[in-house]
Amino acid sequence: MLNSRVLVLNRSYLPVHVTSVKRAFALLYQGVAKAVDEQYRTFDFDSWRDLSIEVQHERLGIVNGFIRVPRVLLLTAYERVPKRHVRFSRFNIFARDGNTCQYCRKKLPRTELNLDHIIPRSRGGMSTWENIVCSCHHCNRRKGGRTPDEAGMHLFRRPRRPEWTPFSSEMFSLRRYREWMPYLSQVDSAYWNTELIQD
Repeated sequence: MLNSRVLVLNRSYLPVHVTSVKRAFALLYQGVAKAVDEQYRTFDFDSWRDLSIEVQHERLGIVNGFIRVPRVLLLTAYERVPKRHVRFSRFNIFARDGNTCQYCRKKLPRTELNLDHIIPRSRGGMSTWENIVCSCHHCNRRKGGRTPDEAGMHLFRRPRRPEWTPFSSEMFSLRRYREWMPYLSQVDSAYWNTELIQD
């Protein structure tokens, strides 16, 4: 339970992060954030602790009883609006391609996929949105250091820079909670992942 996820909003109610329940309680206790309930009411640590716990709410045992697990936190001072730039990263490439091999069209877990340069790097291929696709290990080995045409393989879809934002479309494949839904529909920010270096 302590490692399950909590959505963090900035002061203007835009999602900016997902953290653990353990960290969420630390932020709440320190006064850095407030818990948000289903009616969009905000609570500091003491008032959240005193809030009655209904049967359907998740809760944790504490010294004097139980405390409801918050699923949404509102930061009290953070107002920055996330950038509207979709980062060039492994996560975002997997999200753009729907975790689907762009050669054989099999949807697979990310552990069974890798990134393939359409024009191989050994041939001057660049690491750009337009030259990298998801591929399964089998197709990647089959293609080798050739172009898809040379290998007799065809791309399912021509790659391009996405205009959507993976933060809202997939949330890193984490379990999403019903309490998050009112905030996710308005997200327009690429997020959290390390940006790859483009050639």
